[in-house]
Amino acid sequence: MKSVLKTLAIVLTLAFTAVSCSSDNDKDDNSAGASRDVKYEITGNYTGSLSATYIEKGGNALNEDVNSLPWTKEFTAEPKSMGASVSASGNGGVTGQTITVKMIVGGKVVNELTATADNSGIIVAALTAHVFPQ
Repeated sequence: MKSVLKTLAIVLTLAFTAVSCSSDNDKDDNSAGASRDVKYEITGNYTGSLSATYIEKGGNALNEDVNSLPWTKEFTAEPKSMGASVSASGNGGVTGQTITVKMIVGGKVVNELTATADNSGIIVAALTAHVFPQ
């Protein structure tokens, strides 16, 4: 079951990244400016097995076990990286437990999502990708 959740998280992250990487010149979103300083955060009271899938500084997707909350990952994205994305998934938790996943770029929260464990103790939170200005 854990490998299915990890695969689902990776697929969702890559799908969101692929869709979000198209040029969007109609939108002027300078909320994070041109900064490439990225911080991912996962907080909450979830006690099950949890993993995070994220785009790292070079633009590649990585999967990492989250051994305790809060969990953070910080880096400065390389010029070749088109954006940032993070998702978290887990199993073995208690119904109603939560996690909050945040993506912070340039010191500003650009995306945030709180997820709640279902009746099976499964939890999934996948943020929409942030695309760096070109």
